[in-house]
This record gives sequence, C-alpha cells and structure tokens, in this order.
Amino acid sequence: MSGINIKILLRNYLLIIAGTALVAFAAASVLEPASLVTGGFTGLAIIIKQYSEHLVPGGIPLSFTNLALNIPFFLIAIRLKGFRYLVHTLFATLMLSFWLSVLPVVPLAGDDLLLASLYGGILMGVGIGLVFATGATTGGTDMIAALIQHFLRHYSISNILWVIDTVIVLVGVYLYGIQITLYAIIAIYLTSKISDGIIDGLKFSKAAFIITSNPERLATLVMEELGRGVTGISATGMYSGDSKNMLLCVVSKKEIVRLKELTKSCDPNAFVIVTDVREVLGEGFIEHSGSAGVL
Repeated sequence: MSGINIKILLRNYLLIIAGTALVAFAAASVLEPASLVTGGFTGLAIIIKQYSEHLVPGGIPLSFTNLALNIPFFLIAIRLKGFRYLVHTLFATLMLSFWLSVLPVVPLAGDDLLLASLYGGILMGVGIGLVFATGATTGGTDMIAALIQHFLRHYSISNILWVIDTVIVLVGVYLYGIQITLYAIIAIYLTSKISDGIIDGLKFSKAAFIITSNPERLATLVMEELGRGVTGISATGMYSGDSKNMLLCVVSKKEIVRLKELTKSCDPNAFVIVTDVREVLGEGFIEHSGSAGVL
C-alpha cells in the first residue's frame, strides 16, 4: 500500500470517527431529550427508548437499538456494494454505537424546541456529511439511501435520505403530536442541506473554458505558475469560420481568481467560461481511492 493510499485511508477513518461523534452527540444530547424524531434508525431508537422505559429502567439504550437494527442491511450491502464498502460502513456504525454509549448527555438546547431542531440539524448534518465524504454511511436509513442511490444515481444520497426520513417522521405525528414533528422536519431539512454542503465543499472545483488568440503562451503561464495541466481542444467559430484552440483547465476555488488574472494579462479579449465542478479525481485533486483498501 503506497504512502498516498495510507494517508487517504487514515483521513477517511478520522473523518468517520469525528462524524459519528457529532451524530451521536446530536442524537443523545439534543434530539432525544426534546423527543425530536428525525427519522432513520436514530429516530426509531429514540422512540423505542422512550416507550420501553416501563420495561427497562431508563429505556433500551440508543446504542443497542442502533446496532441491532442495522444487521439485516449489512447483509444487503454485502450483496450490492461488496465487502470493501461494508467495512467502512460497519466501522461507522460501530463507532456511532460506541459514541452513543460513552458520550455524556449535555442539555444543549434545554426545553427550547426551535434551538433543539437547529442545533440537532446542524450537528447531525456536519457529522453525516463527514461520514458520506469518505464513501461510507452511518448505517440505518443512511445505508438504505446509499443502496437506493446505487440504482438511482441522478439523486444525491442526502436527497433520498431526506425523503425516507420524512416518511418515518410522519409516524411521530401520532406519537408526539404535530408541533414536535414540525420541529423535527426542520432538523431533517438542515441535516440534508448541510451534509450536501459538506460533501460538495470537500470536492468542489472550477473548470474554465478559454478561447484566446495566444493559447500557447497562456497554457505555459498556467502550467508554470499554477502547476495545473491544460488541455487544448480544437474549436471552430460558426460565425467567422475561424479555427481556434480552446483551452480547458480545472483548478481549485482559490486558484480560479489567479487563472482569470493570467488570462487577462495574456489576452484582454479572451472569451472565458467558468463553471462549477462537483468532483475531480486525479493528479493534483482527489486521488482515486478505489485502490486504497479498507482495514
């Protein structure tokens, strides 16, 4: 295993550890005390805990329920995603159950339902986003959403998760009433948006298409000053009929400003198109992690 792959592997496990800690803290210290059922196995665990208090002192622990409910879906994940995918998710699920059992309960929001929904949604969104960024899930409906996304790739995992969890939360209307359920939906919405933002933010880049009269000079400047590769694409102006060499360059968010400065200095009349890129794999960006391996 190369040094780069080891770094990627360690980074992924550290992100999973941090992400599951945030998810566990949000569930145990914010959502459960406020009876906010935000969907997923965490939400089901909250319901089971509160409704089993007359059978078990303190109710069935969140950590036990979370782990027990996940077992059948790991079997499905093995079938669809393979063992390598399962190991990351298994580690995330075990870490989530671990944090649920050891983290102290801190009444962060008190009895304020609005603060509970805001704090819970934000913390849960950041935590889930960190886990999703590694290609793993925290199990439960996160895993279900990832499995569905395996077939419906034009939907993001977070959007699928939002739909599944919203359906589950509607069950909470019967148990806890409409007011608490509406606050729970606020938390779900925040979780979905923030986790999407975390994932996009970790992989976000810019692509520039540049039509210039000095393509060789500009390409040299970009490669020397930014250290980025440039691709020349043959193009023809349909109005003028002139053949030109259009440059394609992918850079980070911070580098796009410098790229535009270099373009302007080289050719003030250059035609530049800048667009967002969700994910870039390869040299200088995110390394292909498929061969990194999972422990």
